[in-house]
Amino acid sequence: MISKLKGIVDSTGLDWAVIDVGGVGYHVVCSSRTLQALPRIGEAATLFVDTFIREDHIRLYGFASDAEREWFRLLQTVQGVGSRVALAVLSTLSVAELQSAISLQDKAMVSRAPGVGAKVAARIVAELKDKAAGLAVADPALARLSGELGGGGKPSAGSDAVSALVNLGYGQSQAGTAVATAIAEAGDDATTERLIRLALKELAR
Repeated sequence: MISKLKGIVDSTGLDWAVIDVGGVGYHVVCSSRTLQALPRIGEAATLFVDTFIREDHIRLYGFASDAEREWFRLLQTVQGVGSRVALAVLSTLSVAELQSAISLQDKAMVSRAPGVGAKVAARIVAELKDKAAGLAVADPALARLSGELGGGGKPSAGSDAVSALVNLGYGQSQAGTAVATAIAEAGDDATTERLIRLALKELAR
């Protein structure tokens, strides 16, 4: 079972790269984000690999980080999500953006990925909310906001700020991440108005 490749970038395509390891070229299917992160042809690269073995073929999927590979595996535990859809999600959203979208139950953010309809996006955010917690150390402010917005806690200045930004047209995960950043800067006692101002500055960057 191949789990990691360290070699030279031999060639790349729309959704693949060939990594030369000791004279052997490994064809690896990748997300567009992983391909963009690869060095130029002829330079050294490292890919974390998930190996799929079938009766008629062996396919390697490569990722720029172990976290991206774990999300690839986790996404495929959702009904209706195979390797192609999982790669589409990871090509559209960074690991941090995906974590935020699931934490805040932002179906619209996930459905931006090609081939992910509203129903599949809803299953992804619903089924992975609890499982995703073990993959990354969540921002405490973001985790708290997630609970409040999901009805699991008393509304606060932070959740009110998120709601205000959503009313202005921002996506919930986008607004939640910006407000969490604002809380980290201004503190837990900041007013809703101050959090909105700081979050808008963050969103304007």
